[in-house]
Amino acid sequence: MKKYAVITGASSGIGAEFAKKLAGQGYSLILIARRKPCLEKLARQLSAECEIIPADLTKPEDCRRVYQSIADKPVEIFINNAGMGDCGPFLVGDLDKELQMISLNIRALHYFTKKILRNMQKADHGYLLNVASSAGLIPAGPYMAAYYATKSYVTSLTRAVAEELAECHSHVYVGCLCPGPVDTEFNRVANVEFRLKGISASSCVSYALKQMQKRQIVIVPTFYMKSAVFFGRFLPQSFYIRLVSRQQKKKIYL
Repeated sequence: MKKYAVITGASSGIGAEFAKKLAGQGYSLILIARRKPCLEKLARQLSAECEIIPADLTKPEDCRRVYQSIADKPVEIFINNAGMGDCGPFLVGDLDKELQMISLNIRALHYFTKKILRNMQKADHGYLLNVASSAGLIPAGPYMAAYYATKSYVTSLTRAVAEELAECHSHVYVGCLCPGPVDTEFNRVANVEFRLKGISASSCVSYALKQMQKRQIVIVPTFYMKSAVFFGRFLPQSFYIRLVSRQQKKKIYL
């Protein structure tokens, strides 16, 4: 029987790297993203059987269409990767872009988490990985306020659902990937420039897959980010948020 891996936001960056790594592990792939030409180009580069589904997951009707296309397939791995960001003062930010971000980062991710986990639970098998961010492990992010809030939602939801599955002795895995800066096109879309050098998408994904197999719920690549998250717990939240604010201001394109 074929084993399927489904990846949203598969056209570039972390999503494309998941596709490459999982193709190498023998999975048949279902690749989902807005940009059909990019999906077609990626599929041609892979040695695996690929199905592409162009979709704009900010639209509820596209989420339903995607799910209907995969509902009857034996999906072993689902990578909930589609997401976007934005940077700048909250009061002057583009409201329409922020609402799109909330729709993609929260509503679409929530929809697929529930629908796919219900199917996996029936089979008592499967892996679902939500791609969040180290931003989701920080109390708040001034100048990226909406983005940080969406990623906090993802980490909170994932941890809660993982505990529920553990309490009913399920063999289904759910976890979240919380990287710091990754060298992808996120900077351009989010209008930011990271001061820290990002890790490669390839190393991020390799680490994520290893930790997923170990059933780690919150996956934080690199020692630096692990240390920042750990020691941040001991800072007063008001001080921590001011510290984040100063760092975020340095990212904004002027």
